[in-house]
Amino acid sequence: MSSEATETIFSKIIRKEIPADIVYEDNLAIAFRDVNPQAPVHILVIPKEAIAQLSDAESKDHALMGHLLLTVKHVAEQEGLAKGYRVVINNGDDGGQTVHHLHLHILGGRQMMWPPG
Repeated sequence: MSSEATETIFSKIIRKEIPADIVYEDNLAIAFRDVNPQAPVHILVIPKEAIAQLSDAESKDHALMGHLLLTVKHVAEQEGLAKGYRVVINNGDDGGQTVHHLHLHILGGRQMMWPPG
């Protein structure tokens, strides 16, 4: 069983208890603009199922993990990121994760630099 995320701001966005600029939603995932964008386009894709971080995902979650990546692809196309984009998953405190609900960052609209930091 995947570790469940504790109550987070993302839980409240999923339940529509707080506003978010939602750009895509289906029965498994929701995508919305980051309130502190790090690129001209910065969208978060999160599963509606509470998984705290990537390292908590288990084999039973493989379909959901694939769905999240396909959602990233769909949202990037919808946002006109044909020239490219970056997908980031921060895992755990040392990985820079600040909200403990699995989320994928879509960053685009400009040339990305390497190393990312």
